[in-house]
Amino acid sequence: MSAAVGVGVIGAGNISDEYLRSLTSYADVTVVAIADLDRERAAVQAQRYGVSLADTVDDLLARPEVELVVNLTIPAAHAEVGMAAVAAGKHVWAEKPMALLRAEARALLDAARAAGVLVGNAPDTILGEAIQHSHRLLSDGMIGTPQTVLTLMQGPGPDSWHPRPQFLFARGGGPLFDIGPYYLTTLVQLLGPIAEVHAVGHREREERVVASGPDAGMRFPVEIWTHVSVLTTFRSGVVGTSIYSFDSPVERQLFEITGDRGVLEVPVSGFDGPTRVLAAGERGTPWQEFPPPGAPRVRGVGVLEMARAIRDGVQPRASGELAYHVLDALLAIEESIETGATLALSSKAPVIAPVDADWDPTARTLP
Repeated sequence: MSAAVGVGVIGAGNISDEYLRSLTSYADVTVVAIADLDRERAAVQAQRYGVSLADTVDDLLARPEVELVVNLTIPAAHAEVGMAAVAAGKHVWAEKPMALLRAEARALLDAARAAGVLVGNAPDTILGEAIQHSHRLLSDGMIGTPQTVLTLMQGPGPDSWHPRPQFLFARGGGPLFDIGPYYLTTLVQLLGPIAEVHAVGHREREERVVASGPDAGMRFPVEIWTHVSVLTTFRSGVVGTSIYSFDSPVERQLFEITGDRGVLEVPVSGFDGPTRVLAAGERGTPWQEFPPPGAPRVRGVGVLEMARAIRDGVQPRASGELAYHVLDALLAIEESIETGATLALSSKAPVIAPVDADWDPTARTLP
């Protein structure tokens, strides 16, 4: 077995470009093969990134040099593909959400534990230099003890730009399941596990129209809530308010943690950007910006961190247990909308330590 971790990619859709660009540049991983139900699409990506084309998913899973499977299929297939990878003795990293049902996700984690393999899950923005820097500032007491948090994600929806947005308005999509994992995972990383949620949902219209690409003009049904408002209570006592919406012509993203000594604004929209801090004091006190140290990071960094964790024999930071807690919260939010009840979460999330400021994804750390 080589020191670099062999990676196989299942799913050659739009998101695969972002993963393949980074994974083929890291010294600690080697992209061995790619597979997709659409073999022609996989062939294009294989040629573009200089990797082997697997004839089928089964062919990819049978290759001994594939140690870690990157599952980039649609949300409805995440659990099935993950279980197949675990059955083949492979570690699994998946795009979010890890599954659509708690039972599916728990079965995957239990099967992985029995097989002695690891499960990791997107989003890996939590490993970006921006959120990691915010985590360290928060841990160092920059704003004192956190009290409340406010997050907003509003926009017109992916039907305005995505060439095939239909799946994002089907079960397992929508602003809650498509965008929610970024915010909820960051919330849990910074503030700890969630105790309970209460939510309401709204659907602006029952149909949407594809705006661009080969399906432009096609009408399709909306199966999910396109605007979700959530009240969250954390086990630490922090309380939060969140909005996730595909119904707003105004594009807005915000992530503010208020402590007893100030406010910390987390740059949650990507991997980079400064953390802003407003110290408690007189009105008119200016915000301070704290640019993040460290090497730039992009999508795929979670796979890299997981590959290093495999070699070190430890759990990845973006772990399956963290993803399960986030899924539990997502489903509880959905159930709260349907029932009108405040719902407690039975799952917990592991404590996640930030990476060191000089953590470098481009370095060769495996001999």
